[in-house]
Amino acid sequence: MAKADVDQRLKRLRAWVQNYEWGKSGAEAEVARLMALNSGAEIDPNKPYAELWIGTHESGPSFLVDDDQQNVGLKLKEWIEKNPNVLGVKVLEKWGSHLPFLFKVLSVGKALSIQAHPDKELAKELHKLKPNLYKDDNHKPEMALAITQFTALCGFISLQELKQVLDDVPEIVQVVGIASAKQVMDIHEQDDAVANKVKPALRSLFTHLMSASKEMTTKAISKLKTRLLIQSRLRSLREKEELVLRLEKQYPGDIGLLSAFFLNYVTLKAGEALYLAANEPHAYLSGDCIECMATSDNVVRAGLTPKHRDVQTLCSMLTYNLGYPEILSGLPLSPYITRYLPPFDEFEVDRCVLPKGSLAVFPAVPGPSIFLAFAGEGTLKTGTWEGIVTEGDVMFEPANTAVTITATATQLQIYRAGINSRFFRGL
Repeated sequence: MAKADVDQRLKRLRAWVQNYEWGKSGAEAEVARLMALNSGAEIDPNKPYAELWIGTHESGPSFLVDDDQQNVGLKLKEWIEKNPNVLGVKVLEKWGSHLPFLFKVLSVGKALSIQAHPDKELAKELHKLKPNLYKDDNHKPEMALAITQFTALCGFISLQELKQVLDDVPEIVQVVGIASAKQVMDIHEQDDAVANKVKPALRSLFTHLMSASKEMTTKAISKLKTRLLIQSRLRSLREKEELVLRLEKQYPGDIGLLSAFFLNYVTLKAGEALYLAANEPHAYLSGDCIECMATSDNVVRAGLTPKHRDVQTLCSMLTYNLGYPEILSGLPLSPYITRYLPPFDEFEVDRCVLPKGSLAVFPAVPGPSIFLAFAGEGTLKTGTWEGIVTEGDVMFEPANTAVTITATATQLQIYRAGINSRFFRGL
């Protein structure tokens, strides 16, 4: 076989599973189903399955399981280092010989921490100062693409909504103090300098809240819970109030319950996506999603978590931008393929849903791709190479390789992660 044909073979991968305590239990988790199909491992009904990782990050590396058995047990990262041309010239020049994106599936059974991811400059600083907590020096912009209905907290609510919260939730004012709340209440939307006033006032308010003593927090949440339970007999609770009562069962007495009032409550339908820039607060709450991000595991947490909290860093790093986040519906590339294109160089995600007997072509691109077969069965063809793909299969595609996918026995649902196509156009 000619060298070009060998280079265009897709490589089968074994994905890595993270069993964080917020994951869904056993077979409830899409992560567990895909893990069992991908590796043959048994699902433990009592174990949480949180994240399926596909990529070269050391905290959860992927391994090659070649059909020809030549590279079994070799980390994808090691194989790429031996064959750097599979990344393509421009990717190698920009990111070196590792995959610049990390591709995941998440199954969220209970809320993840209120968190943000540092930008590149801060990531380098945090890694240098606290390498045990911040294990790499990269930024972590990310995108979540809903597989099932998926809920999250993301970004700060508008000034008008913020004022309403301070009116409606006296327990927050008790924690932050009247002076801090008044800073926000005294800002008028018509004021020419409103933008210059809002961010410092919100920063002060949020920092006071997140820095509150455990004693003060516990007392305020107890009062809030009692008040809401009484009011629920007299009126229908608002969506955010119901959410906070649900979160209280997961994380009793946690300051994250109060900070949830400051953040947008977002519900994604299957096929909708949300992207998260550096230094923006967020917390995933429930559901299953495809997630893609720059290759990093840097997380600064401050609430809804038993893990280490770095409140000072989180409150100092946030942008304090206000308003509802943009929801991506994707760009149709063909009748069967939808592309989700975030404003980050490192990645994009395609969702391909092929009816039985149909085919789709992914043209050659100058960078690598990873395919995850989520449901169904089909064939993948590149040049003279052809392979069967079934749900749970993960494949690495080298740069400059076109692939034709055909759904055979059933409808085939497949996801592709690759370098953002804008990066190659130099935009």
